[in-house]
Amino acid sequence: MEAKRTIYVIDDEESARTIVERYLVREGYDVQTFTSAEKAMNALNQLTPDMVVLDIMLPGISGYDLCKWIRARSDLPIIMVSARDEEVDRILGLELGSDDYLAKPFSPRELVARVRTVFRRLRGSGDNDVITNRSQEEVLPFCGSLILREQERRITNAELELSLTTKEFDLLAYLVKHKSRAFTREQLIRQIWGYTFVGDDRSIDDLVKRLRKKMNAVASSAEIITVWGYGYKLEAAASEVDVKR
Repeated sequence: MEAKRTIYVIDDEESARTIVERYLVREGYDVQTFTSAEKAMNALNQLTPDMVVLDIMLPGISGYDLCKWIRARSDLPIIMVSARDEEVDRILGLELGSDDYLAKPFSPRELVARVRTVFRRLRGSGDNDVITNRSQEEVLPFCGSLILREQERRITNAELELSLTTKEFDLLAYLVKHKSRAFTREQLIRQIWGYTFVGDDRSIDDLVKRLRKKMNAVASSAEIITVWGYGYKLEAAASEVDVKR
């Protein structure tokens, strides 16, 4: 039997903590709640949970700063929640390394679905398009020096590794495995989040922005192309195409 997973819920709003804890416990998770980042940090120094559900607006140390503190120490999955739904807040949360971002007010069932999806992705069983050939799965090259090592959940370009969050890796890996194929935002949302998405499609746009920045930082041999009026696809960078001609 699989060991019960532990989730830390960090939120200074009592009603939010109570509801989230109730739903997560009902799903079989062991939940510990904290009212501040400082209390959570003390607990994290003693025991690392399996996931953190983190509110941004905390007294004292903010959720953003706690996210940075956690990321400097581990790859612990983080889902950020906040009453602030501005694009800059979502982008900052993703950039700091959160695996997902959920705006308040949200359905507790939606949060539970996102928690399950992150765990499913981490154990590698959430992709419907799993490559069955293990040699391909270990090293899958695309567009010159861009390499996907799916078993290790790593993507490199000319031996430079892209530092990716869970969702960033899932999106880029999916595009690599379906090179040159265009997908709508709705198709990518269903693939990456793994459930019926409630809201707009800005989450995919945010992920693409973050990925483009990180790919540019390592001079990626591929780029994510916007298919206007449709969605996105992955192609060889213009310089790679020119070299092959």
